[in-house]
Order: sequence, then C-alpha cells, then structure tokens
Amino acid sequence: MQSTRPVFLDLWRIKLPATGFVSILHRVSGVLMVLAIPVGAVLFDLAVSGPQGFADATALLHHWFARLVLIFLAWSILHHLFAGIRYLLLDLRIGLERATSRLSAWIVMLAAVAALGLVLYWEVAA
Repeated sequence: MQSTRPVFLDLWRIKLPATGFVSILHRVSGVLMVLAIPVGAVLFDLAVSGPQGFADATALLHHWFARLVLIFLAWSILHHLFAGIRYLLLDLRIGLERATSRLSAWIVMLAAVAALGLVLYWEVAA
C-alpha cells in the first residue's frame, strides 16, 4: 500500500519552530550530562587519590579545552533545567496555546544563555 503523504527528508532545509529546537536541545543536553558522569567519576577518583592526584585533576580542569567543555556542560545543565520546567508546565496543561508555547520556548533558550552568562561572570569575578 503506497502512502500519498509527501516525503521531505532534506534535514538542512526543514524550518523547525523554536519549540522543535528546544525539544531537540533538551534531548541533546540530557545525553551530554549522562556522558559526563563517567568522566566526572574518573576526575573525582583522581582528585581524592592523594595530593598529587588532586593537583593533576586541578591542572587538567584548568586547561583551555577542559574549560570549554565545562562551559558547554554548564549550558547543558541550565538548558535541561529550564526546558524540563517548561515540559512540566506543559504536562500540567499550562502554556499549551501556540503563541504561549512559542514564547516559552524562546524564554527557555534565552534563559539558559543568560544564566550561563551569569555563571561565567561569577567565575571571572571570583
């Protein structure tokens, strides 16, 4: 049986709404956090192994690439938090209207970036 539905698989030309981006980024941020767990466990084990291990873990975390990864992970945590709150509100049937849903999606994306900016400001100021 052949379907009459159109098939459009050019993913680079599909125009996703903000709600679609928030959904995809929510999943990606969740995967990033799960993948960071073993790395964090290894770093923690290194840090508690002794004074030299702590110095090695500190030196590793002060590397520019590690700092970049930590910034990206901080964004991941913040986006996942704000998007999760948005999805909880949607589950409670709050903000289901199209305009409100689009607005809340933009708020999630902007809030994650703004909160990351605050985190980076506090890091530099400290």
